[in-house]
Amino acid sequence: MLCSFIAYSTASADLLVSPHYEFENTDIGGGGLGISSSPDYQTVLSTGDNSVGNSSSTNFQIEAGANTTGNPVLAVDITSASGNFGAFSPTAASTTTTQFSVIDYTSYGYAVQITGNPPSDGGHTITAMSSTGTSSPGTEQFGINLATNTSPTSFGASPNDGQFGYGVAATNYNTANHYRYVNGDTIATSPKSSGLTVYTISYIVNVSNLTPAGDYTSNQSIICTATY
Repeated sequence: MLCSFIAYSTASADLLVSPHYEFENTDIGGGGLGISSSPDYQTVLSTGDNSVGNSSSTNFQIEAGANTTGNPVLAVDITSASGNFGAFSPTAASTTTTQFSVIDYTSYGYAVQITGNPPSDGGHTITAMSSTGTSSPGTEQFGINLATNTSPTSFGASPNDGQFGYGVAATNYNTANHYRYVNGDTIATSPKSSGLTVYTISYIVNVSNLTPAGDYTSNQSIICTATY
């Protein structure tokens, strides 16, 4: 048989008081029911969902609370819009990064897609990696991920959720040193309303000895859609 007991005791405390100030409530905070005041200070109650108002005296004043809207807000910011691969080489991958951020208020989540074409010089297009794989110098490849990579070099970063973010890189784009690019793929998601998440897109390009010389450019667009 298991027996247990709980012993209770009572305690008392002095009022919070000074020559210039006194708390009349036993509960300091949102549960206080009365008004505390002195010649130079007065509090007002803050109850309910919209705790706003002004407290003031001759020497002190505060503006309390913040009204927030119930309307959903989805904001996307392209914080680093362009990257430079430098000169291509058949013996080593070329890399670069771009960056964007998403903040999502009360829409219950979002999905981020990427669209656009691989690098092209107008007459020749670098082959996109239609399945997830690693860098292979000497073979034409164009791929991306949203991860912290160590190969073919140390570059990129995993999603940074800060304090209240819930964004993640999507399957096929969340594994370090593995790359892929399919036009229209979902590359990031959040399962619920989220604070700021910063995403870094890591790009690689490999070329072969037969890849034509030229000035190669590529443009992608980010499409962020709220989910409910």
